[in-house]
Amino acid sequence: MTFRTTPRPGSRVACEGRAGRRLDLAAAAAGALLVIVAAVVGTVIERADGSLHVNWPPLYASWFPHLGPGTPAALVVAVVVIVHGPSLAARLPWRRLVLAGWAAAMAWTGALALIDGWRTGIAGRLTTAYEYLTVIRRFDDLGPALRGFTQHILDNAPDHWPAHVAGHPPAAVLTFVGLDRIGLGGGGWAGIWCITVGTSAVAAVLITLRALTDEPTARRAAPFLVLAPAAVWVGTSADGYFAAVAAWSLALLALAATRRTPRPAAAALVCGLLFGLTCYLSYGLTLVALIAAAILLITRTVRPLPLVAAGAAVVAALFSLAGFSWWEGYHLLVERYYQGAAAVRPYAYWVWGNLACTVLVTGLATVAGLRRVLVAAPTALRGLRPSAGPLRAPSDRLAVLVLAVLLALLVADLSGMSKAETERIWLPFAVWLPAACAVLPAARWRPWLTAQAVVALLVNHLLYTGW
Repeated sequence: MTFRTTPRPGSRVACEGRAGRRLDLAAAAAGALLVIVAAVVGTVIERADGSLHVNWPPLYASWFPHLGPGTPAALVVAVVVIVHGPSLAARLPWRRLVLAGWAAAMAWTGALALIDGWRTGIAGRLTTAYEYLTVIRRFDDLGPALRGFTQHILDNAPDHWPAHVAGHPPAAVLTFVGLDRIGLGGGGWAGIWCITVGTSAVAAVLITLRALTDEPTARRAAPFLVLAPAAVWVGTSADGYFAAVAAWSLALLALAATRRTPRPAAAALVCGLLFGLTCYLSYGLTLVALIAAAILLITRTVRPLPLVAAGAAVVAALFSLAGFSWWEGYHLLVERYYQGAAAVRPYAYWVWGNLACTVLVTGLATVAGLRRVLVAAPTALRGLRPSAGPLRAPSDRLAVLVLAVLLALLVADLSGMSKAETERIWLPFAVWLPAACAVLPAARWRPWLTAQAVVALLVNHLLYTGW
């Protein structure tokens, strides 16, 4: 499969190509500058009054240069994907490509996590005082635990939940309770679960791209999805698992809406079940509905909606019957949020510092790809007018999808409920943004893939990330 032709030297196309590449580099440089400014300004603020509550702004991390057992493996995976990823993505049969993308992402994420060693990098991540595994035994009697869940959310409540349990609906902690019940208890299995399921988001995004745009676009995006720096946090937090559940919900919606599956009704129903689960894994992931709306706009259909709504309603009904009120939990979470560091973390810094986090999570190649998507956005948005007919150009469909992800991030950012730690909190949105790299020129894929890998390797080798 061929993705491009080489323009004749000196031609108008070649000149435009050179100008575009210069603008790509300028966009990436601007992204790097944003990170540097956020680090410098954040360090000044933190040393002055400690109000940011992070050691290495804008990330929740500490300066800790080190090597580890995962270092050689991470370097090998990076080199293999950079050198062979584009050609393999072009020629592998589709189903093998999807599985290979998942496997490569798993290898990349696991190797990055093992830079900190098995215990620190994987097995101990979800066993700290803030995490889910510390309260497993409190769910031995599941009924009372769910009925009384909201009574322990506030920081001044008796026997209050740890921060991450309090900050999420109960499906998050119930996942690890379930693993424990089937004999997969402890931090090691929890870490393996998060890495294995979390990296499947790459497969889900590929399937969505093929359904909504076309197969060449999905193939072009594949190596960038694999080497996304987001892998640093997918391998160290439950939010990577949340990201995958949300991504599969959207993938099934895309298949149902485009009828690229022999059973679109089943896909729509399972999409609703997964979307319902997504909302009971994290309150903020209700914003995934914005991306879902974009998928329906792109495909110009609402046919899947009744079954999607039915599936989501089943999940909501099950939790409500078990005694948990989502709305009560959310309102108490907001109160708990401002009982902690959020009360002093300055909105004026984090409203743009969070964007610097996003640059680090998605990589400089993604910034360059987003530049191209934003340039194409006016044309794509004009194509959404009812009188314009269906969006036919794959690039326009990709632009609308990416714009919806950016809108979800913007809403989360402006809400004030994401002051810091967005390198993990925004993973369910960040895993989609490297898809924008599909519009980068093929002649520059390897340098851009190298840039992606370098960001991830530097973060994991120079910092000790808190999640």
